[in-house]
Amino acid sequence: MERHRIAAGSTVDLSSFDPADASGFTGDKNEAKKRLRKLNDRLEPLQELLYAEGKHKVLIVLQGTDTCGKDGTIRHVFEGVNPQGVKVASFKKPTPEELAHDYLWRVHTDTPGRGEITIFNRSHYEDVLVVRVHSLVDELTWSRRYDHINNFERMLVDEGTTILKFFLHISKDEQAERLRARLATPEKQWKFATGDLAERERWDDYQAAFEDMLEHTSTDWAPWYVVPSNRKWYRNLVVSEAVVAALEGLEMSFPPPEDGLRDITII
Repeated sequence: MERHRIAAGSTVDLSSFDPADASGFTGDKNEAKKRLRKLNDRLEPLQELLYAEGKHKVLIVLQGTDTCGKDGTIRHVFEGVNPQGVKVASFKKPTPEELAHDYLWRVHTDTPGRGEITIFNRSHYEDVLVVRVHSLVDELTWSRRYDHINNFERMLVDEGTTILKFFLHISKDEQAERLRARLATPEKQWKFATGDLAERERWDDYQAAFEDMLEHTSTDWAPWYVVPSNRKWYRNLVVSEAVVAALEGLEMSFPPPEDGLRDITII
């Protein structure tokens, strides 16, 4: 995972990251799928242990351009995991009530509680991305939000939350292929919106915003990982490896049973 991690304080040039790179795994696609199944099998009991212990919290943040594969990542990485302890939160256009509060207000209520894994499918980072690219707020406003977000995440970590942030990196050509596939497949056309094409025209603006986001908010306590995502199997494998490793690192244990259980006889 270290090959994909953005070191705190480093300069980020996304053009230097190959979105088709899969050299972090020495096997082929079929071997990667076998490895992913093993990771799925490992993740299921780890999630159960997290829920049972009720001590730790895990927040997973997924960001990237449209079609980068946020939904697919969630579906494949968390296949078979008990939904009782996992929730997905998506942050779209703010409601009038949300706009009446600070921009982190709506996000904080969806952060994980003890024993929970929460996945942000898009996140509080929209408030340094979309608002910047569309000039919804001035530069002074969005630029000072980097410090707000870093402090917010530091507070979550200090209160027992493990944060994993993944930027799913695809190329502009790959996005075009995926948009064409949506348009050509009846079962996927519901995902296609003409507004996606307008956003695509702002590709360079978004890349600049992503680079600044990664530079300013990859911290020691909540680092970003740039995940090459042109190859879906590699994307899934990288995220799964990171999630399993993070949970194993928590060194969890089941709570002790009640006293006297050995003396109980059920008839």
